[in-house]
Amino acid sequence: MDIELGIQNVARPVNFSTDESADNVSQAIAQAVADNATIDLTDDKGRRIIVPAKALGYAIIGSETKHAVGFGTR
Repeated sequence: MDIELGIQNVARPVNFSTDESADNVSQAIAQAVADNATIDLTDDKGRRIIVPAKALGYAIIGSETKHAVGFGTR
C-alpha cells in the first residue's frame, strides 16, 4: 500500500509503503484528526512515521495491488 502525506508548510510530501490495509490506514488517520492527536503509522521496513494531525494537509492512500515486473527472454 503506497501512502502520501502532504504536510502543511512543507514543500515535499512524505511517501512510504505499508503492509496495512487501506481501511486501517484511513481509520488511523481519521481517528488522529478527530482527536487532534498524532498520526502514527509504520512502513513496510518497520520505520514509524509520526505526524501531528493538525499539520496534515492531505493523505493519498494508494492501491493494495502489487505490481510485478518481469523481463522475458526471446
